[in-house]
Amino acid sequence: MSRTYAIPDLHGRLDLLDRAIDAVARHAEGMASTVITLGDYVDRGPQSRQVIERLMRWSPDEFEVVNLKGNHEAMMCAVCEHRAELDWWIKNGGGETLASYDQSPTLPDLRAIPGDHLDWIVNLPLMHVDRHRIFVHAAVDPNIPLQQQNEETLLWKRYPDGTDVGHGHRHVVHGHHADAQAPIAGKHKTNLDGLAWKTGRLVIGVYEDDQPGSATDYLEVFGHEM
Repeated sequence: MSRTYAIPDLHGRLDLLDRAIDAVARHAEGMASTVITLGDYVDRGPQSRQVIERLMRWSPDEFEVVNLKGNHEAMMCAVCEHRAELDWWIKNGGGETLASYDQSPTLPDLRAIPGDHLDWIVNLPLMHVDRHRIFVHAAVDPNIPLQQQNEETLLWKRYPDGTDVGHGHRHVVHGHHADAQAPIAGKHKTNLDGLAWKTGRLVIGVYEDDQPGSATDYLEVFGHEM
């Protein structure tokens, strides 16, 4: 018997990450568990650097941890590798990330972002697949085999409102589409992104690995509103 916990978009909220880690540890009570973070660790909130450092160091004995890549990590790397314009990142919350590295968003020195942080981001997987579910940052194309999925779809696509589609027999668990009413769970997919960086409310999905479908429970942790 084992269980999977899914933690959605953190966006620089170290306080919520720390509380989520504590909540999962209490709930798991020693059960073999996998913890999956669904990407978007940076931008908008105040402690992007600290969130990355916490996740880089987090290797608990009692859990398998899988950190997925989000579109905001992809954006950060694209700018730091001079493949995209700084203004694009700033318009999407990159100024707060730069501030966490003690850089001004108007004239930053991108070399202040440690290379090991960027290497960690580059090597993040795009999805995690188990017997009954697919965990991904944004979306999965239901008409394309998993091994042929497009990175832009996995990181950037938004499901149309009201859509409830999985992938084959698997339930899709995602973030990316911020909605303060989350979790929004259908028969075939679940959106966990509740705009936690702004509302101070983070929802964690709890999935029994031997049972198909949506979560059997949700954990909530709270911090201050922004």
